[in-house]
Amino acid sequence: MRILYLTRHAKSSWDDPNGTDHERPLNRRGERDAPFMAEVYERRSEPLDLLVSSTAVRALSTARTFATRLGMPVSGIQERHEIYLADHRTLLRLVNGLPDHARSVMLFGHDPGLIDLVNYLGDTDVGHMPTCCTVRLDLDVDRWGEVSMALGHVAWMDHPKQHPELRTT
Repeated sequence: MRILYLTRHAKSSWDDPNGTDHERPLNRRGERDAPFMAEVYERRSEPLDLLVSSTAVRALSTARTFATRLGMPVSGIQERHEIYLADHRTLLRLVNGLPDHARSVMLFGHDPGLIDLVNYLGDTDVGHMPTCCTVRLDLDVDRWGEVSMALGHVAWMDHPKQHPELRTT
């Protein structure tokens, strides 16, 4: 059994007209949501072996927030440029190449690639994946290289809008 958590980056800012899409930071809502959702995940007490993130600033910021909250070394986050703007096929190749010693992996990335991967691998169409959303996929395989279409079970999906206590702005 392998467990794959797919996490869309927290809400990002469009304030800098001169910055590139890759360089966009989190906005105030993203800076609020990322630590909150990391804490929500921490309360689930589900262990993680590896964090893998897009190199985009907004995804890395989200991954670093989760790592810090979960007591994992920020330096241990695998930064993978190919996640940025990746389609589900590119993401699947990345998943197939994950190290087998890591049984539980959280991947931080972007839409539409993440939602397309969830729907490709999972047993249900989860629809839209809001910012700072995490989907847990349980994969009935022994090695990451065996992951393929419709082998996953969507165990849960969680995002900030499911938490009324966060809705202050």
